Amino acid sequence: MIKKTIQYFLYFLILLTIGVLYLSYFGLETKRFNQVIKDKISETNSKIDIELNKVKIILNLSNFTVGIKTKNPNIIFENKKIRLEKIRSDFSIGSIFKKEFALKNAKITTKENSLKDIIKIGRIYKNTPQLSIFNKMVKQGLIIADIDLSFDDKGKLTNNFKVNGSIRDAKIRLLNEKSINNISFNFNIIDKQYLLEKGKIEYEKLNLHSKKIKVNNKEQYFLFEGDISSTKSLVDLNLLTAIFKNNLENIGINNLENIGINNVNFGSENNFSFRLEKKFKISNFKNNSKIDLQKLTYKKRSNTLKKYIPNYNDSVELIDHKVELFISKNELLIKGNGNFSIDEKIDKINYEVKSNDNKYNFKSQIEVNNIPLQIKLLNYTKKESKNALINIEGSYKKNQDIYFKNILLKEFKNIFKIDGLSLSQNYKINSIEEIYLDFLNDNEKKNKVSFKRNKKNYELSGKIFDGTNLVNQILESDSEENVFYRLNDFNSVVKITLNKVFIDDSNYLNNFNGSLKFNKSNLKNLNLSASFSDNKKLTFTIKTDQNNQKITTLFSEHAKPLVKKYKFIKGFEEGYLDFYSIKKKNISRSNLKINDFKLKELPALTKILTLASLQGIADLLTGEGIRFNKFEMKFRNEKKIMTIDEIYAIGPAISIMMDGYVQNDELISLRGTLVPATTLNKVIGSIPFLGDILVGKKTGEGVFGVSFKIKGPPKKLKTTVNPIKTLTPRFITRTLEKIKKN
Repeated sequence: MIKKTIQYFLYFLILLTIGVLYLSYFGLETKRFNQVIKDKISETNSKIDIELNKVKIILNLSNFTVGIKTKNPNIIFENKKIRLEKIRSDFSIGSIFKKEFALKNAKITTKENSLKDIIKIGRIYKNTPQLSIFNKMVKQGLIIADIDLSFDDKGKLTNNFKVNGSIRDAKIRLLNEKSINNISFNFNIIDKQYLLEKGKIEYEKLNLHSKKIKVNNKEQYFLFEGDISSTKSLVDLNLLTAIFKNNLENIGINNLENIGINNVNFGSENNFSFRLEKKFKISNFKNNSKIDLQKLTYKKRSNTLKKYIPNYNDSVELIDHKVELFISKNELLIKGNGNFSIDEKIDKINYEVKSNDNKYNFKSQIEVNNIPLQIKLLNYTKKESKNALINIEGSYKKNQDIYFKNILLKEFKNIFKIDGLSLSQNYKINSIEEIYLDFLNDNEKKNKVSFKRNKKNYELSGKIFDGTNLVNQILESDSEENVFYRLNDFNSVVKITLNKVFIDDSNYLNNFNGSLKFNKSNLKNLNLSASFSDNKKLTFTIKTDQNNQKITTLFSEHAKPLVKKYKFIKGFEEGYLDFYSIKKKNISRSNLKINDFKLKELPALTKILTLASLQGIADLLTGEGIRFNKFEMKFRNEKKIMTIDEIYAIGPAISIMMDGYVQNDELISLRGTLVPATTLNKVIGSIPFLGDILVGKKTGEGVFGVSFKIKGPPKKLKTTVNPIKTLTPRFITRTLEKIKKN
C-alpha cells in the first residue's frame, strides 16, 4: 500500500514537473483567464477595457509569477481602440492567494495607431498640464511603440517604465498658429528622460533633420539638448527674424525683409539646448551652427553706396559663404567668409561679429579686386583691374553711437586711413581721431595730408592736396554749411597748414593757412589766406557777429580759377574778384564784383546778340573777346530760390543790366537790357540835351538798345529778343553812377 502510494506520488510529481516545465517553456493557450485579465486591467483604471483573443499562460519559477501573453488585442477607451501587436504581463502567484493586486508589469507592443489617441490614453493614467497642452497642439500623426510598464503592490504605475518606438507623418499646430509638418522620429522614453533619434520635420517649407535630441524633465521645466540640420533651400525670412529676434531688436531691426534682405538659401548643422517652461516659454537658448550659405540677396536703393561704388545696381549678393554661428541669451558670434557680387562682379569678404550684453564688436576684411570704387570728393577712382583691400573694425551698442576703431583702404601705394571715427545714430560725425591720406588721384596729382585730433581741436596739415573737387562742391552747394552737414554737435577749432593746394588742373595755392571755428556743427568763423603761383593773394573769411549774422568775404587778385568753375562761362581772362555776403536765419544777401576782365565766349549772350542783329559784337565775343570794366551782381538766397536783384556789367563794347530768379536746378527766369557802347557814348556826351536824345529831334531818332528774356529749365533755356527805342531811366542812372565812380 505504501509502495503504491509512493508510486502515485512519484507519478504526480513527474506529471507536475512535466506540467510546470511545459508551462514554463511552451505555456498554455486558453480563453478561461480573459475575464480575469480584463478585471485586473480595469482595477488599474475603470475607463480602460481590453479585447482579448486566446491567452497563453507561462509559469515563471524564477520570480514566482505567472506570465500571460496574448496577440492582436485591442485597448478600448472612450469608444476608441488602440490596436496592439501583443501584450505580456506577469501576475504574482502569492498576491493572488493574498487577495492583493497581482499585476506586476505589462509589456505592450502596438500596431500603428493615432498619436492623438495615445496621448489621450496617457492622460487617463497621468493627466499633466503638459500632456493637456500637447493634446491640443497635435493635429495628426501615427505611432508604433514597445511599452514596458511596472506596477507597485497597490496597482499604481511606477516610474520604472520604458517606452520606445517611432512616430511618422505627425503635425503640430504651434501657439503662434503656425504648423510643424511631416514629423517623423524614433523615440526612447524612461522616467523623466526622452530620447529622439533620426528625426525629420518640415517647418515653413524648411526641411530639418536630427540625429539625436535629448529631453530631460526637470519638474519646473524641460531641458532640450540635441542637433538639427537642414538641406540647402530657400528660407522664410519670418523664421530667421524669429530666431534672431533679440539680436535684431538690439540693433533696431524688426524684420529682415524690411531692411532689404531676401532670397536666403542655405543649409546648416546645429547643436542646440534650451529650456521649455511650463507655459511653453523658451529660455536659456543656445545654438552652435555651421551654415553653408548658398545665396543671400540684399536689395535696396542706396545713394550712399552708389556714390562710392559706381556700378552698384541696388543689389548685393552673398555667394557660397561658410558661416559659424553661436547664439545664447546675451551672446552672439557670427564668423564667416565667402564671395559677394555687385553687378555680376565678384570679390571676397570675411567678417566677424561678436555680441555681449547688447554690445556688438565687428570686423571685416574685403577684397575689392574686380569691383570699381570711387571717392569723388578726392577725385580718386579704383578701377576694376586694380587689386585693393578694405579693413573695417568697430563696435555698436543699441541706441548709442557707432564707433569705427579703424577703416583702411589700401590699393598699391595708395592709402586711405581713418582711426577712431564716432558716428551718431543718424550717421553724423561726432569725432575723429585721425584721417591719413597718401594717394595719387585721377589727375595724376599726389596727395599727402593728415587730419588729427589734438584734445578738443583738430589740425589739418600736409605737403600737397588736390582740392579741385572740394572747391567745386563748395561753389555748387546751396550754402557753405552743406559741406559740414555730416557733423554732429561739433564744437572745435580746425587749424589748417597746407604747403600746396590745387584748385583746378593747373592752378594752385601756396601756403594755404588759417583756421575754422565750429559751434554746434555750425561754422561760426573762418579765416583763410593763400597766394597763387604768381604771388597774387587770396583771402576768405567768415565771421558771425553779435546779432548772429554770418558775414562772408572772398577776395582774389586772380579771378579766373574761381570763375572758370562755372561751366556756362567760357574764355574768362584776367580780372580780380570781390565777394561780400550777409546771412541770417537761412536768408542771405550777397554782392559779387569782378573788375577788369575779358570774356571770349558766353553762349546765352552770343545768342542774344545774334538775334538782335548785333553780329559784329557777337563775332567779337567769340573771337578775341569782349572786355568789361566792371561786373556787379546783387542777389539773395532763401531756401532753394536765388533772387537776382540786379546784374550790371559795363565795358567799352557793350553794357548789360538784368534781373530775375533761379530756382535750384529746376527753372531759370531772367530779363534785361543790352546796349551797344555807341548808344551809351551818345547818352553820356549829350547829358544837357538828354530829353532831345531820348525823344529825338526827328522822326525815327532816339536811343536804341535790346531787351531780352531767358527762361526755362537749365538745359532747355528759351531766349527771346525785342529791340527797344529808348533806354529806361534806371539803365541810364546806373551807367552814369558806374562811370562817375570810375
